[in-house]
Amino acid sequence: MVETLVVVKRGNQIESRHSGSIAVVDYEGNQLYAVGDAGRVTLTRSVLKPIQAIPVIQSGAADRFLFTDKEISICCGSHNGEQQHTKVVESMLFRLGLTQESLQCGVHAPYSQASYAELLRQGVEPTPIHNNCSGKHAGMLALALHLQSDIGTYHHLEHPVQRKIEEALLALSGLRAEELVTEIDGCGVPTFGLPLHNLAHVYARLAYPEQLDSLSLRTAVKRVVSSMMAYPEMVSGTDEFCTDVMRALPGKVLAKGGAEGVYCMALPEKGIGIAIKIDDGAFRAAYPAAMEVLKQLGVLDAQEEAALQNYRTPPITNRRKETVGVIEPVFALNE
Repeated sequence: MVETLVVVKRGNQIESRHSGSIAVVDYEGNQLYAVGDAGRVTLTRSVLKPIQAIPVIQSGAADRFLFTDKEISICCGSHNGEQQHTKVVESMLFRLGLTQESLQCGVHAPYSQASYAELLRQGVEPTPIHNNCSGKHAGMLALALHLQSDIGTYHHLEHPVQRKIEEALLALSGLRAEELVTEIDGCGVPTFGLPLHNLAHVYARLAYPEQLDSLSLRTAVKRVVSSMMAYPEMVSGTDEFCTDVMRALPGKVLAKGGAEGVYCMALPEKGIGIAIKIDDGAFRAAYPAAMEVLKQLGVLDAQEEAALQNYRTPPITNRRKETVGVIEPVFALNE
């Protein structure tokens, strides 16, 4: 079922269209609204990171290694590789007695252009700590050490670290293990596929964990959520949507994006989870779609909407820096 979520307009002419699907679910698993195919199997990519951090807390590893809330937040983040991020990950690794050579996430240039330019100016090559997933991997190393398991293979599917993560996802989604699709993410660890509806349910349970049977799971979920909201700059970084939306809507929205146009949000005040998948993977469509969902759900007041307007309807500029078009959402949530 193809449904256009966002259009790209040059002047009054629609130049491109981005189709996709949206699911809005409450903490009991009831689907409140949908657009497109809410049953489509969607790979979680980095929207899984808050769930991947849960066993780090639930196991006692976070307390053992004295992880701060800022460090828990970067475990959940896809950070920009700014100095504010690399310093936090370095501090985590120091307390683990490890170096960044233990990180199995691979290397890419910092997402922050300013940070990458500074590395080039210094003649320094990017290292694993600049990888957007280095915080998550530092958390996984802590869990591996706490479980007294091999730290060289913590990224493997059969490793106890990854099994703990799968258990957390199953507990939140209500699915059975055989209902999950398992693939490998960009940083080398497993990522899971599940229906978009169930992914929204996972985020609804992040929003309202009170009904979770396990006290330790409830406690871990609450710390993940409070840490991300307290330190949103660790979730992405300067001038990034995840950070800016949580700053503009403190306590109202937990937001996390993933590769290929996956975006999820939890609304603690409403006990609602939202999952979005853009078919062509374009983030230029994911952010306007996320903003439009918040607007249609009545989450935004006028001041908040104005502060985030450039994410809901980003302007298109030419090389002369003239505004020549706009990206805008065009869908309506269906009950």
